[in-house]
Amino acid sequence: MRSGMAQRQKTATAGHDELRERIVDAAIALAERDSWEAVRLHDVADSLGVTLDEVRRQFREKEDVVDAWFDRADAAMLRESEAPGFRELTPRERIHRLILTWLRALAPHRKVTRQMIYGKLEPGHVHILFPGLMRVSRTVQWVREAAHRDAAYVRRALEETGLTTIYLMTFFHWMTDDTAGSEATGRFLDGWLGLAERLDRAVYGTPRGGAGEAPPPPAERSAG
Repeated sequence: MRSGMAQRQKTATAGHDELRERIVDAAIALAERDSWEAVRLHDVADSLGVTLDEVRRQFREKEDVVDAWFDRADAAMLRESEAPGFRELTPRERIHRLILTWLRALAPHRKVTRQMIYGKLEPGHVHILFPGLMRVSRTVQWVREAAHRDAAYVRRALEETGLTTIYLMTFFHWMTDDTAGSEATGRFLDGWLGLAERLDRAVYGTPRGGAGEAPPPPAERSAG
């Protein structure tokens, strides 16, 4: 009996997740045809053949769809952190790969992504600006976790501030980057991470979980 209930719950959860993803896909598709500003949730519901209340059960408002879109990029980034050989990279290399993976997840709909961000920055949208800042902080924290950065106290605070600045500068650079494979963005990011690495060494000397930390020697890796 318990196994039957568990199976029904699992099926219901899968259905919930599937509808949620379909709503995001439909909203993005509508935005590609017109603009993100023009997207209305009732149009999303009509395009999927579901009720507006079914959409509401998944998303309280349109801005929650934006969060779900960026959650996909977070998930892609965290999957990359599990790739073979990832932990053998230096922290600078890890962060570079993670941020570029995050951006590549958004790349198929770069124009819509840009419209989402510009919409958040409009003067009349102050009510979504603070949640937007929290969204940035959340992604940066996941970058730090995936890169295995372990600095604490003042060094952690400085590291977070620097990484947040680099992440935002790179994001805005990427939004208007028309080079093949966003190569210019990759170089831009690498340059700023290199500067952060040098500053970290200048202030703290011996690296400890910071941008200048080198991977362990081969003997230590095999011992682990």
